[in-house]
Amino acid sequence: MIAAGQSYRLLFVSTPLGPLGSGVGGGVELTLLNMLDALTQQGHHIQVVAPQQSQLPQDEVITVAGAPQIPAQTQTRQTPIHLPENSVLANMWLQVLALQSEFDLIINFAYDWLPLYLTPFLNTPVAHLISMGSLSDAMDQIIGQMADQFPHTIGVHTQAQANTFPFAQHCYPVGNGFNLDLYQFTPEPEDYLCWLGRIAPEKALEDAVAAVDQTGQALKIMGHIQDQAYFDHIQAQFPNANIDYLGFLETTAMQEVLRHSRGLLVTPRWVEAFGNVVIEALACGVPVIAYHRGGPAEIVQPGKTGWLVEPDSVDGLVEAIHKLPEIDRQICRQQAEQEYSLTAFAQRLEQWFVKILSQPDQ
Repeated sequence: MIAAGQSYRLLFVSTPLGPLGSGVGGGVELTLLNMLDALTQQGHHIQVVAPQQSQLPQDEVITVAGAPQIPAQTQTRQTPIHLPENSVLANMWLQVLALQSEFDLIINFAYDWLPLYLTPFLNTPVAHLISMGSLSDAMDQIIGQMADQFPHTIGVHTQAQANTFPFAQHCYPVGNGFNLDLYQFTPEPEDYLCWLGRIAPEKALEDAVAAVDQTGQALKIMGHIQDQAYFDHIQAQFPNANIDYLGFLETTAMQEVLRHSRGLLVTPRWVEAFGNVVIEALACGVPVIAYHRGGPAEIVQPGKTGWLVEPDSVDGLVEAIHKLPEIDRQICRQQAEQEYSLTAFAQRLEQWFVKILSQPDQ
């Protein structure tokens, strides 16, 4: 049993979608890095298992070769569970099996079936940080089984995310946290908007482009292109829109662009588990316009730190863009500092770990 205030030996097992630092893993990559920073600052000892070519500022990474997983969000609810030949996911968990005795707790960042299935066969407890809402019948079933068999081990980012599952009451919301020193507050913006995220259909970039096409605003787009044909179609659909794709930028370069913007547009078709980009914007003093759906709806304070609009409404985005001058950018930064610092995040995580490790069978 582990007591509150005690240092933990933690094994992080990364997303199998791609190397850390590549952007392929989307917000999961940033969450892992923020957790690493938050918990290291509190004196915990952390090792990371991640795909080959992963880049971390620290030296605590064990890289594993193998073929990446197919992203769950590109599949249907009924798609069978699939492991590619020489699966990096399987290879990473073979490494976990070899290392587990050296750690108090394993933290799984993969939204995938295999780590959940393996949980009962491991001697060291496993905490699963689930990065998405309900997408797959097979995943819902295995997550629900683990939630029932191992209390408190299913972590989520928001209650909105938890509510997509039939076992919502067994999920443990932990929010998120950020190194706010990396994000510079900018009181006076320049005349453009931002959109930030993976470029894939479920993120609905086309709605943001349609909105700026109507308002005449410039839009700077940042993120990994997961679906090139989808992005090409958007550009063909709105040939006169003032958009500028800047690629996937690491945090320092990204926030340099984001912090000078008038606002961030967040337009997901699906239920976002959290919305890391929302906090990154607020930390820079940038108000957020988001669909009233999922995690962002639990973060944005309408009329104070941004605006929530009817989901999938381009007209709603346009109306909110016109109201951006009403937002006090200093209040945006204050919300980030009060609710989403690394210290606050570490405290929530430690409370989660104590819940797991204080169970009689853990």
